[in-house]
Amino acid sequence: MAGRAETRILQGKEVAEHVYSQLGSTTEKLKSKETVPGLAAVLVGENPASEIYVRNKTRRFKNLGLYSETHRYPADVNQDHLVDKIHRLNEDPKIHGILVQLPLPDQLDSQKILYEVSPEKDVDGFHPENLGRLAVGEPRFIPCTPKGILEILRYYEIATEGKHVVIVGRSKIVGRPMSLLLSLKRKRGNATTTLCHSRTQNIGHFTRQADIIVAAAGAPGMITGDMISPGVIIIDVGMNRIADDSEKGYHLSGDVDASSVEGIAAALTPVPGGVGPMTIAMLVANTVQAALRLEIP
Repeated sequence: MAGRAETRILQGKEVAEHVYSQLGSTTEKLKSKETVPGLAAVLVGENPASEIYVRNKTRRFKNLGLYSETHRYPADVNQDHLVDKIHRLNEDPKIHGILVQLPLPDQLDSQKILYEVSPEKDVDGFHPENLGRLAVGEPRFIPCTPKGILEILRYYEIATEGKHVVIVGRSKIVGRPMSLLLSLKRKRGNATTTLCHSRTQNIGHFTRQADIIVAAAGAPGMITGDMISPGVIIIDVGMNRIADDSEKGYHLSGDVDASSVEGIAAALTPVPGGVGPMTIAMLVANTVQAALRLEIP
């Protein structure tokens, strides 16, 4: 009996480095006009995952010769104080992109705070104006993680046109914008999309029909080998911390049980090293895009 085919690993780190190399000429063009793409991150509280993301973002911006600043606030910060800071960043000419790191503490109205970010500097793509533009097929900024997924598909020449894409997770950060993007009438779209979530009955019924699965539910190992069909492409967005006895005290797990889909799926993004590096790469790309739009006629 023949063994199962090997599952191809889609390396996000490799794709991210390709993106950075492509951005080089654009950033040099901006710098020649004395414009350095600049990002301001607003970080509230001490969420460990947020700390890691902002630290990695800062390191990447520095390595690329771009400008980055981080504004840290205690978890009990007054909302009006935070909104005032965002307004000042909106008016700061050296800041082209503003990132409000989520999640915010419960006492803050995350929606209201995100809405205070200027749509022209909303490099996360979460402002309702930008989400509306995305919905009608005229995006200004595509949210970073969905944009990174599209870039992985493009880099590895994985077609979406005419395919059935099942997205598991309906957050406005990944699931909902992903379903919109892939259904748009464009080259990296034209797919039939199904959006599953925590209230979907028998998710496996839908995932077994998929040509491509985007797993973004925040549930460790929920997609297993018996829930997929041979040859499916799986994009694992999950980044779940699982406590263990290691020196760090935890390991990262995706939303896909990688060992059980091995040999069934045609391709899979790893965790870590898959979608994660692409989120930062697309944050850089969106910030450069914002600087280009604002500074060069």
